[in-house]
Amino acid sequence: MDLKNKVVLVTGGGTGIGKAACIELARRGAIVAVNYSRSKAEAEETAQMIENEGGRAIAIQADVSRDGEVRNMVGQIVHQFGTVDLLVNNASITRHIPLDDLEAATEEVWDELYAVNVKGMFYCARAVAPFMKENKGGAIVNVGSIAGLAGAGSSLPYAVSKAAVHGLTKSLARALAPEIRVCSVAPGAVATRWWAGREEKMNRLSSNLLLQRISTPEDIAHLICSVLEQESMTGQIITVDSGQTL
Repeated sequence: MDLKNKVVLVTGGGTGIGKAACIELARRGAIVAVNYSRSKAEAEETAQMIENEGGRAIAIQADVSRDGEVRNMVGQIVHQFGTVDLLVNNASITRHIPLDDLEAATEEVWDELYAVNVKGMFYCARAVAPFMKENKGGAIVNVGSIAGLAGAGSSLPYAVSKAAVHGLTKSLARALAPEIRVCSVAPGAVATRWWAGREEKMNRLSSNLLLQRISTPEDIAHLICSVLEQESMTGQIITVDSGQTL
């Protein structure tokens, strides 16, 4: 699929992987809707960067865990640009809890992480699917994590929520075929602001990876774009982790 003039919604598009994806999509000619929940300044800055480079972009607010806000957001995008062709389900949250501290994995933590990381991705996919089907084609990339493959990460509920994202990807691929392709990109460690203050730990980790480097947001963004372009692939979980899981 040629991304030129395709309308793409990127959730959590103001920072980290989402921001890098927005910029790379725009470089490939896409019209980008930069979603944010709280990071208004960062999302507006991302959209402005795209505009300054001659692209087309808007920043648009919605809490993806709220179905009504998601539907309203998609309605605004369609009103402005006519449709939605592509979706990058990137918005996610976590809580930093030791994996073996089961008591700290409270009902509130489970509900909060599942609401954004899993239900939010479903709500966004459901909201854009009718427009993609009307166009006789579309693609969705859900940003998962190797935490969902290995069972370890910033917290047990986070790892389980990302495993659910991978399962959601496969179920949506079945439910939305043949018009809409759905895949997941599962990054390992990525050098985002999450590592601020943890640089020493990041350097120790990188030395133990086969490729001896931590992925950049741009690495993940390039893969997301490539997956969106690939018309013969659906239901796949693609790992990009410098050999971390191997």
